[in-house]
Amino acid sequence: MALTNCKKRIAVVYASVTGNTQAAAEIITAIASEKALELEVWRVEDFSLTELSRYDAVLVGTYTWGSGEVPREMRALFEAFERLGRKELVTAVFGTGDSFFAEFCGAVNRFRDMLYIHTDLAATLKIELAPESKDRERFDKLVESVVRKLSN
Repeated sequence: MALTNCKKRIAVVYASVTGNTQAAAEIITAIASEKALELEVWRVEDFSLTELSRYDAVLVGTYTWGSGEVPREMRALFEAFERLGRKELVTAVFGTGDSFFAEFCGAVNRFRDMLYIHTDLAATLKIELAPESKDRERFDKLVESVVRKLSN
């Protein structure tokens, strides 16, 4: 499935401490490239929140902090989505976590719940620790879900 005859602005905005969520963002970028989609990839600290409204789709990548919290550097983005008021904005959220903790990928869950209310949420993807080759199909499905929503 591809987006034909239209140029959609798509961003991937992520935070990563260990490199696992960054690796996930890189896999998404590679898959999008294979599908001839152009993505802008941003570390959250380099992303201007005022630009959020200029995108047709935003894929959020986050790790989970503490007992399932959204990391400090992701809070402003989280709040910006709440204030944006664009239910037609296509979103997805992906993240990495450790199932050793009581709330596996809790930040992904919090973003998912908020994005479901405030945007057109296409997909959610949780990865145990670092992405592996066995996860490739799941990443493909996330990208396809975003493309499908953008094509509607």
